[in-house]
Amino acid sequence: MSDILPNITASLLQQPDTKRLTGAAVTQHPPRILLLYGSNREKSYSRLLTLEAERLLRHFGADTRVFHPSGLPLPDDAPATHPKVVELRELVEWSEGQVWCSPERHGAMTGVFKSQIDWIPLNSGAVRPSQGKTLALLQVCGGSQSFNTVNQMRILGR
Repeated sequence: MSDILPNITASLLQQPDTKRLTGAAVTQHPPRILLLYGSNREKSYSRLLTLEAERLLRHFGADTRVFHPSGLPLPDDAPATHPKVVELRELVEWSEGQVWCSPERHGAMTGVFKSQIDWIPLNSGAVRPSQGKTLALLQVCGGSQSFNTVNQMRILGR
């Protein structure tokens, strides 16, 4: 992955200072960020935006993983032991923060994206897999109902 950022003025881009962000509790590893996107199209702008976000996160020192949803079964259409479901759940547990990106389809997030969220269990013991994690939302759309997708992801993410 290229570390070149042609659209950025380097002198204006500050590197994060973990001491200022975390105080006394500093982890011994880079932040672990999982990136999800909501399209299986061959030319997917949500995937391209997600990969660009990954490139920027890596530039800032994060450890990133992108889950590619192709092959993920519909919720309740396969057992939780399906390899893609297991992969997704393990990445969610591994992550300390997540980036979600979905295009808008019929005024809402795509079924591809929603299926990923539906496969994430609501709790693991007494802890939700999203509890205490940072979430960033991205959307690919310019339509008249474009805020609906972001709002739906926001609601699901909190």
